[in-house]
Amino acid sequence: MRFLILLALACFASPVAGQTEAEDLRSAERALLERAIELPTVAGRTEDFRKLTKLLSEELRKAGISQITIKDHDGTQTLIARWSAPRPSGKKPILFMAHMDVVEADAADWKHPPFELREEDGYYLGRGTADNKGQLIGLVLALQELHRQGFQPSRDIILLITGDEETTGNGARRATTEWRDLVDAEYAINFDAGGGSVLSDGTVEAFIMQLAEKTVADFRLTALNRGGHSSSPRPDNAIYALAGALKAIEAHRFTPMLNDATRAQFQLFADRDKGRLGELIKAWLNDPTNRERADLVEANLIGYTRTRCVATMISGGHAPNALAQKAEANVNCRIFPGMKTEEVRLQLQALAGPDVNVSLVEGSATPDSDPSPLRGDLMQAYMEALRTRFPDAVVTPFMSSYATDGAFVRNAGIPVYGISGDWGIVGKPTGSHGLDERMLVDAFHGQVPILVELIRRLAI
Repeated sequence: MRFLILLALACFASPVAGQTEAEDLRSAERALLERAIELPTVAGRTEDFRKLTKLLSEELRKAGISQITIKDHDGTQTLIARWSAPRPSGKKPILFMAHMDVVEADAADWKHPPFELREEDGYYLGRGTADNKGQLIGLVLALQELHRQGFQPSRDIILLITGDEETTGNGARRATTEWRDLVDAEYAINFDAGGGSVLSDGTVEAFIMQLAEKTVADFRLTALNRGGHSSSPRPDNAIYALAGALKAIEAHRFTPMLNDATRAQFQLFADRDKGRLGELIKAWLNDPTNRERADLVEANLIGYTRTRCVATMISGGHAPNALAQKAEANVNCRIFPGMKTEEVRLQLQALAGPDVNVSLVEGSATPDSDPSPLRGDLMQAYMEALRTRFPDAVVTPFMSSYATDGAFVRNAGIPVYGISGDWGIVGKPTGSHGLDERMLVDAFHGQVPILVELIRRLAI
């Protein structure tokens, strides 16, 4: 009788105990995110980077990872850690990438302090929640959970956590050159790319796996002139020459291009859109050399059919009553994989004409890199991990128009795949780099079991 009573009480109490345990875990996860968000790891604040690498090192040790190297460089830090396989299978390591730096945030522009985590309408708000501290902390939490479960990888897992992805990219650049022996791997998973889009009713639109990214480069256009008095204007005017060059660049359309990643994402758009845009995309995919169709697709899906360049800054002249001796503009380009930065500069120079010089801004360019080859095993592992939360999840390859540390790693010969376990609601932006940056509360916590399953499948 006592046994039956105890059994009944145990059955009655278990859900409550389980619920309490889940709440405690959720509270601990939130607390760690909060500690990370409160550190303003912005370019130039070296001491805050030191505080964050110290915090991350402590948390990684809780995951059983003690091989931790911290590199001081360029006013910031890069953390490289290794989880060594106790019984190695002979496979090369997997490199996991994320970054801890964030874009500056002016508190005067925000409704609430940007470096304080707060919760509102189902979101965590604060600078870095969406890019990239939310995903970074999710990765750390997943590694801790795997350690608690007694998981032992059959290949080494390496972490590369940089402190200047948003600025110079020197952490990734140095990792693939000076510190190559610490990060060499079969392939890399970049948690600064990928992720999912979900409809408000919970239906998955798609999760993406980034295979490629555009190269970023700034070009300086300079027009020089001997100047003179404004009362005696001449036809060789530096400002007019620069203006003509910019108008020519504005009107120029680079040649449309396709790769495996963009073809797959365009096919997804076409399959989902039952209207005129879907038909237009299908027609262009059937004839990629058709520039008219490519232009129409580009007008609707900006940045994915070709290289794009746009003027972003301009300056010139030295007095209101003098002919300008110098006029300059900055043109920012997002270069399609497979097209070289120098090739773009030469095209811009031809458009600008002989009176304007076009030069690459030193240190502005990310490396030229070709798309990573599609891996069926990785795609399947990602899909199976997602289906622990979203039974109907689909994954599609993707090329980003933005740049990440992945460009440096791809350029060094290590294939990179942008994957994330988090998701957003279609039509509701995360505010990345902007005001009131946010991440879904459910996505922050929900990414952890997805990443646990993904890592288990990849490193078993």
